[in-house]
Amino acid sequence: MLNFLLNFWTKITTNSWATNTLWMLLSQGLKLVLQGIYFTIAVQALKPEQYGAFIAATALVEIVSPFSTLGAGDVMIKEVSRDRSSFPKYWGNALFLNFLSATVLIIALTLVSPIVLPNNFPVQLIVIAAITNLIFGRAIDLAGNAYQAVSNLKRTAQLQIIPHVLRAGAAIAMVNLIPRPQAIDWLIFGLISIGFSGVISLVLVHCELGTPLFNWRIRKAELLEGSYFAVGLSAQSIYNDIDKTMLARLATLEATGFYAAAYRLLDMAFVPVRSLLASSYSRFFEAGKSGVRGSLVVAKTILPIMLGYSTIAAVGLMLCAPIVPLILGAEYASTVEALRWLAPILVFRALQFIAADTLAGADLQSRRSAIQITIAVLNIGLNFWLIPQFPTAPWKGAMWSSLASDSLLMVSLWSMVFWQYQKEKPIEVRS
Repeated sequence: MLNFLLNFWTKITTNSWATNTLWMLLSQGLKLVLQGIYFTIAVQALKPEQYGAFIAATALVEIVSPFSTLGAGDVMIKEVSRDRSSFPKYWGNALFLNFLSATVLIIALTLVSPIVLPNNFPVQLIVIAAITNLIFGRAIDLAGNAYQAVSNLKRTAQLQIIPHVLRAGAAIAMVNLIPRPQAIDWLIFGLISIGFSGVISLVLVHCELGTPLFNWRIRKAELLEGSYFAVGLSAQSIYNDIDKTMLARLATLEATGFYAAAYRLLDMAFVPVRSLLASSYSRFFEAGKSGVRGSLVVAKTILPIMLGYSTIAAVGLMLCAPIVPLILGAEYASTVEALRWLAPILVFRALQFIAADTLAGADLQSRRSAIQITIAVLNIGLNFWLIPQFPTAPWKGAMWSSLASDSLLMVSLWSMVFWQYQKEKPIEVRS
């Protein structure tokens, strides 16, 4: 038995993909625990209305956050995974685009928020959330992309843990220092913790991977390709987060609060799937040089694991939903029903992400983005129609909109994969 375990461990540690996956799983496991800590503390301390205000602000920022880098992180992964020497150029492009785009977006969000959020919604919540997410949060993401591009997911995993450790500490500090914390208090503590994490991430990349090469004239082709990634990710944020913003506008912050709590638990359950996708992301681009038939080979290797886990997790959420009010408080009783209905989205998303990465890996990001934009527009329309249809429980309208949009997106992305598969010639294997 001991020899079997030693041989198994040797195989894992000598296989780079297996090692990267293991690091991401360990990272995401610890991340899940830390998320649970600060999520529980924040929800209990803020109560539904203040938590709803916090979610409304952060959800609006999340929708535009992909445009703060214009897809430069994804372009960097694609290009550097194929040519390591190009790292300084694409790292410099990513930092430059982030600084420029984030500045513009922060100003735009400040001007737009009074229109899309409830009357008298504190604009300072938007400003703090935007600075935290669009500047420091994206810095952490770009640093993770940099290590991902050179297949050093051990460091990517470590960088992902730092902000969650600090946020858990910030949550504990908040409830001990402030008797009755509000949404703005949690955002300020978040800004401090994420800001410090962002600085650490940038310093590490500079010391270990090299100095960025800033080129103020970025090729139009690269900007266009990056914009496809940004548009696709923004569309993804829309059908993930727009329902919270629209609930705040069309219903109440309280309804937004407990619906968002259910969604947050869903996101936490999806963490292991994200770790496996992250460890495989650069492999999609490497294999996708030959087209969808190449990137689909990578998809087939992870599909059974992701589908199996997401199915078990969805059933687990349905069965365990009644204990949520015992942990978060009686105010979140409605979260039980919301969580049970939303649970199947775990399966839908696992299949969505695999199909989306299959298309992106084969340089078909424009088609992936077109599908995602269409579903995002549909999601907005469904929310406008369905939320008012449930005056006593407006979150049900948002829930039905999410289920319809996620299932249709899954079918659409896989239809595009199979259509492109049929168009391509089989890959010739030379003996």
